[in-house]
Amino acid sequence: MHIHIKVDNLQQNIQFYSALLNSKPTVVKEDYVKWMLEDPKINLAISTSGNKVGIEHLGIQVESKDELKSVYGNLQNAKSTIREQGETTCCYAKSEKSWVADPQGIEWEVFHTYGESTFYGDRDIPAETKTEKCC
Repeated sequence: MHIHIKVDNLQQNIQFYSALLNSKPTVVKEDYVKWMLEDPKINLAISTSGNKVGIEHLGIQVESKDELKSVYGNLQNAKSTIREQGETTCCYAKSEKSWVADPQGIEWEVFHTYGESTFYGDRDIPAETKTEKCC
C-alpha cells in the first residue's frame, strides 16, 4: 500500500511520522521523504457514516495488547495531543484505541481489535446493554 500526504512543514512531519512509525525515513530529499515499512498489512474500510466523503482517518492496527502499548509509546514520542478512547464498540468490532492528529490535522487511530460486534457502534447498542464508548 502507498500513502502520500501533502504537508506544509517537512521537518515537523519527519519528526512526527518517525516517532509514530518508530522508524527512520529511507529517503530524505529537500521536498520529499519516504518510509518503507517491512509489514504492509492493510485494513481498508469504507462506510457511509460521517459528514463528508474522502479520507476519514488513517490507522495502525496491532495484533496484541503488548504491541498496542508499544505503539502508544510511539504516540507519546510524536508530541501530539493523544485522545484516549479506551475500550469501545466501533465498526462492528470491539477494540481498544487512541487517536492522534498529524501536523496537518489528519486523524490517526491506533487500535487493537479483540472481538466482533453485531452493532456498528455504541449509538446502535440498546441502552440496557451499553457498557462501552464508541468511535
